[in-house]
Amino acid sequence: MILVQSVFVLLLTGVLSTSEFNEFQNGSLPSDDGFPETSEENCSYSKVLEYLNLNKDNSLYTMSRPVKHHRRTTPVHLQMALYAILDVREIDQTFISYVWIYMTWMNEFINWEPTEFCGISNVTIPNDALWKPDLTIEEMIEKDKAPPSPLLQIFYNGTVLYKNDQVIISTCQMRVYKFPFDTQSCNITFRSILHSGEIFLTVNENNSQITTWSREIMLTQYEWVFINMSVDKHIEDNLGCNQTTVIYTINMKRRSILYCANFLVPILFLLILDLASFLIPKSGGEKLGFKVTVLLAVTVMQLLLNEILPSSTDTIPLVVLYCIGIFGLMLLSLMETIVVMYLMEKDSDSLDSEGDPALNAEQNDKIMKLNSRDNFTVMKTCCWSAVIHDQQIDQNTPSPKKDSSSQRLDVPLALDLFSHELDEVKKTVSLLSSRRENTGYWTKLSKKINNIFFAFYVGTVTLFLITISTLWIMEE
Repeated sequence: MILVQSVFVLLLTGVLSTSEFNEFQNGSLPSDDGFPETSEENCSYSKVLEYLNLNKDNSLYTMSRPVKHHRRTTPVHLQMALYAILDVREIDQTFISYVWIYMTWMNEFINWEPTEFCGISNVTIPNDALWKPDLTIEEMIEKDKAPPSPLLQIFYNGTVLYKNDQVIISTCQMRVYKFPFDTQSCNITFRSILHSGEIFLTVNENNSQITTWSREIMLTQYEWVFINMSVDKHIEDNLGCNQTTVIYTINMKRRSILYCANFLVPILFLLILDLASFLIPKSGGEKLGFKVTVLLAVTVMQLLLNEILPSSTDTIPLVVLYCIGIFGLMLLSLMETIVVMYLMEKDSDSLDSEGDPALNAEQNDKIMKLNSRDNFTVMKTCCWSAVIHDQQIDQNTPSPKKDSSSQRLDVPLALDLFSHELDEVKKTVSLLSSRRENTGYWTKLSKKINNIFFAFYVGTVTLFLITISTLWIMEE
């Protein structure tokens, strides 16, 4: 019994060895998965290329579109992902982006069985060994300086995959009406240069998927924040032939915090300083110089803005209206200050035109007091001299009554002279008081003008700021 079992095992081993040997002679080996694999001689990529006769000298793969019949179209599937928004130049209206581009198409001359080549399903080859679609970007204005991807992949069923990353410098029409709170939309349009109806472009039209994909690979965002990306496919009539174009639209929003801190808020502070200048006394000449300095500071800020915004815009941006409005309000305030100072100086000019007696009211009062004092002294001297003279005559030499009465007549004359001088003093005082009333008229008028203008100025500034803020907040 044991001998019979031993003979059965030997026969089974011999059968298996014979079958494995026959498979080895046929070029096959048992695989780990249970199905035969090719020999090691057919397990290299070069064997696949030799089988396909694929090399750089074979014009079958490079010279023409890879179809076996010229009426067949070549479907090209296109996929683009946004990796980074490098820069947006408003003054040049250019958009610089870093994108990843994936293209797949069918090559009807490529086909092999993976089972015959150790399960090789794809091979990586140089990109100049095969024909590639002549796709271009319409908005590109500068050639990509980075070298293209040197390799592409071919699959056993004839599918060709080409991956390339590009720095695209393209034109983009900037809408800077709401700068710096603006949102821009830039297009990247793909189309064939020569092939009109022979190449048919296909894309993944699920906008949410391509947006999510771009957000996952986008590591950093600089001045511009990526919002979303959409894709549209159009068929256009190009000289009688239908041509497919694929348009990727990238929506992005500007980070405005630095522009507010470095531009908008300083101009607002200058406006507040102009409002505070109403507290400076009108008589001081420094008020006019202060207002001129603030006005020049706003002018410098406008020069900085001119270097940012493009000159080809059709509408005036709100930030320009903001600067012009504040500049106009400050200019109006400066003109009001000049008018008020002119009216106040008009009083002093009218006093100067009258001469020295009307130069200063205090000086005129002093002069009148001195004149009255001198007249009173003269009159007093005359009266006392007459009295003393009469006494001397009465004591020494008695004179007749006619002489004493004639000498005493000088006293009434002195009194008449004194009353005449008093009348002149009254006239002078009344004249000066009337002049004071006339000279204070322009000062009172300037104060009224200043008060009315201040209320108007505050109201206009408040209304202007509310209007500009509302226009910035409103959506287009």
